Amino acid sequence: MVFPLAILDEGHTGVALFMTLSGYLFAKLLDGKQIDYRAFLWNRFVRLVPLLALVIFVVGAMRYADGVPPRQYVLSILKGLVVGTLPNGGWSIVVEFHFYLLLPLLLWLSRKYKLLPISILAMALLVRVCILGYRGEVQTFAYWTIVGRVDQFALGILLFQFRAVTAKRHVAVACAAIAFATFYWYFDKIGGFYQFPSYPSPSRLWLVLTTIEGFVYALVIAWYDTSFVHSTTGLSKFIGKIGEFSYSIYLLHFFFVFQVARLVHEHIMDIANFYLACCWSMLLFLCMVPVGFLSFHCIEAPFLRLRRRYVRPASPEFLAPQSLSATSWCGRPSGNDG
Repeated sequence: MVFPLAILDEGHTGVALFMTLSGYLFAKLLDGKQIDYRAFLWNRFVRLVPLLALVIFVVGAMRYADGVPPRQYVLSILKGLVVGTLPNGGWSIVVEFHFYLLLPLLLWLSRKYKLLPISILAMALLVRVCILGYRGEVQTFAYWTIVGRVDQFALGILLFQFRAVTAKRHVAVACAAIAFATFYWYFDKIGGFYQFPSYPSPSRLWLVLTTIEGFVYALVIAWYDTSFVHSTTGLSKFIGKIGEFSYSIYLLHFFFVFQVARLVHEHIMDIANFYLACCWSMLLFLCMVPVGFLSFHCIEAPFLRLRRRYVRPASPEFLAPQSLSATSWCGRPSGNDG
């Protein structure tokens, strides 16, 4: 794979970017604010669950048509709420909800101890070392659960705390990005996600892979956030709209992408070539934008009217240790639902 396009071949790393961005945005948008945590959880529920529930229902109907017993499917969904195996990428939503449960404590402590995320990284690494020693592999937990993803949330929070260090550091950030792309080129060359040397992988690299991803993505996010004046028109506005529909695109593209790929491969052209596949992927993504638009306005937006206000300026009492016993804890989704 030609450098640096190998990172596209390892597209799973996009989830790491999403998780890291979530941690950074939570820290930024709640900095110095007091949050009604119950209202926050309610807002996250009405933002994420309606579409996810519809997807789970549709997938269940499809599997029932294929002969899967309803009881078996229901049990798999209940299991997925714990270990993150929900269909159509819903597992990542489960991981983020697990993060929401930790977020109030993390943000409160990070106000008092700016290096707290480093302690979280150390504890998560220790847990993964124990899992590797017990199971002989840690990829399953590092990739699919909060055990690995907490690094990325924590690094997003950490780089927000020290974001001023990244401002205008164009050369340093470019070097970090190039090094990361080189690392992923090599990772892809030696087998990548599925063939290094097998799936799940026994490699010790999975002890720190999510940490590496989180650090570089957090660095780039903080640099981008602090180094430029961001427009609200033109291309930036279009990208913002795609971001608005991204949740729908993410959950719904599973219904189309594999069928379209097979249709193109069998009836239009051979897309076994990686570069041709990338071109078709971009075209399919653009085709998913109208689908995301319809899904957002017809399924998601009606429920967003049920949101409650949960942000207010922080009081001195909120910053005191005893405020942990109250419901005014912190939380903010990575989306734009407010």
